[in-house]
Amino acid sequence: MSTRTTVVWVPDWPVVAAMTADEVPVDVPSAVHDGRRVTAVSALARADGVRRGMRRRQAQGVCPELVLLPADDARDARLFEPVAAATETVVAGVEVARPGLLLLPAGGASRYHGSEEALAERIVDAVARATGHECGVGTADGLLAAVLAARSGAVVEPGASAVFLAAHGVTELVHATTGPEQAVEVAALVDLLHRLGLRTLGAFAALPAPDVHARFGRRGTWAHTLARGLDERPPARRRPEADLEVSADLDPPVDRVDTAAFAGRRLAEELHADLVARSVTCGRLQVAARTDDGTELVRTWRTDLGGWGALAAARITDRIRWQLDGWLTASAVATARDRRREVREQERAAGRTPGRGGADERDVPADVDHLDDVAPVALVRLTLTALDVAPAGAEATQLWGGPSGGDLRAHRALERAQSIVGGAGVLTATLQGGRDVRDQVHVRPWGEQSDPPRPVDRPWPGRLPDPAPATVLVDPVRVDVRDVRGEPVRVDARGLLSAPLGTVRVLAPRPDEPAAGRRAPGAARDGRGAREGRGADARASGGARVVTGWAGPWLLTDRWWTHPGTPPRVRAHLQVAFDDGGAVLLTHADGAWTCEAGYD
Repeated sequence: MSTRTTVVWVPDWPVVAAMTADEVPVDVPSAVHDGRRVTAVSALARADGVRRGMRRRQAQGVCPELVLLPADDARDARLFEPVAAATETVVAGVEVARPGLLLLPAGGASRYHGSEEALAERIVDAVARATGHECGVGTADGLLAAVLAARSGAVVEPGASAVFLAAHGVTELVHATTGPEQAVEVAALVDLLHRLGLRTLGAFAALPAPDVHARFGRRGTWAHTLARGLDERPPARRRPEADLEVSADLDPPVDRVDTAAFAGRRLAEELHADLVARSVTCGRLQVAARTDDGTELVRTWRTDLGGWGALAAARITDRIRWQLDGWLTASAVATARDRRREVREQERAAGRTPGRGGADERDVPADVDHLDDVAPVALVRLTLTALDVAPAGAEATQLWGGPSGGDLRAHRALERAQSIVGGAGVLTATLQGGRDVRDQVHVRPWGEQSDPPRPVDRPWPGRLPDPAPATVLVDPVRVDVRDVRGEPVRVDARGLLSAPLGTVRVLAPRPDEPAAGRRAPGAARDGRGAREGRGADARASGGARVVTGWAGPWLLTDRWWTHPGTPPRVRAHLQVAFDDGGAVLLTHADGAWTCEAGYD
């Protein structure tokens, strides 16, 4: 299968995006460096001998005036969006294969504009006029032929892609990759083909397809398909939809939640009808309000529980009412507190003592309806915006493993709490990279889809092996670890236990120890402890638990560079299982044992 495909290619896009973001002049040789090697090179740097794959020192030795810019995939994708938008002014719907490379079916677009050459001219003009970037446009049968044609600005005749590709080297396969991981795999395949004597795409395409699959696997089959001028699939055209917005001016200004919610209901019904009429859905709903003093209040909600009533008018109304309730209540209390503070300052300036006939900000009641001397906060405008709009059938729900009724009720409860206390008031814990169990905990607002500060897929030498503990104590609990004879167990400098473990007992808390760390690990979470309350209490008050097995110890050296001049502090971690079914993570440091976490 082959599809007549047009490719829009912006040369050296990672370098172009990095230079644009950092405002580097175009007459300066530049390259993108990912911390290990050069990944993209500008034309000026390439003319001076800089090549992809070079180390930093080697590249700067070849070109001393070379400017090295950091690699940033998010930046490349963000700055490439104007190029895709400019192309969509000529062709409705494109596929972004990777930042710097666009795919689109050529059949209908070329007929509409008269010819494939005319289509290429219009795209080049539109991109240059909207973004100022130069691009190459090529058309051919198949992805690889179209990509290579775009690099030379050629149009390959229908049915001639195999002949066009035959003379090219197999190294050209890397230009059809869509990500760095795929590029590494294709580079390894190209190296293997070179060692086997297959140096051109024509020689590789002449091999029988079953033999290629048997010898080179899935990646080899993909490369063989492209080398023959075929496609695995046609371009997946995106259909960008504009954000939908409805708004209403509130005249007179509204200061009651029920009145504002009534106006929000009309907007919710109007927005829902607009979504249904356009057969689209949205991933996020933005609620915005303007107060009578000009303050803009904006909150964005997730609505990506497709197929479970997430975009019903009643559901949108609930979200608006919850949000308005939180805004009006919080704003009224804040206004009352500011008003009371002003009164107190005026009384102090007049020589009177605050609190005697005056007011103290601590006396502000929770119910602001009793504050007759404080003007209520009023809303003058309400706006609803549907964000991340997409066709209604673009994302189907899961056949198995989708959200249950309990999940949806939990989501609504969390959304209700978040609307009252704010986005940062409801937090969830996620796993991030790190060596210590505490370093691996990342807390973020519920519903936020952000990457953790420390990636999980990094090596992290010294990291504890899986499984990760289910409960990490806020404050470690001191414990006493003894062997079967009742002698204390220690860990020596080489990471060896002085004796096999026998029992673990929670020590009495010190007077200065926080109360959060005084609960025995596993006492409240262990199933048997929950059924046998006396046993749990005994463990919490110092009862010894019999050890049935352990793993470790694993040694971890703290950040020795943060305290120079002192010997590094070495901690030993031990995973311990008990006869009652519980398991904990113990830490030995400076001759003392503590419990850091518990396992379910």
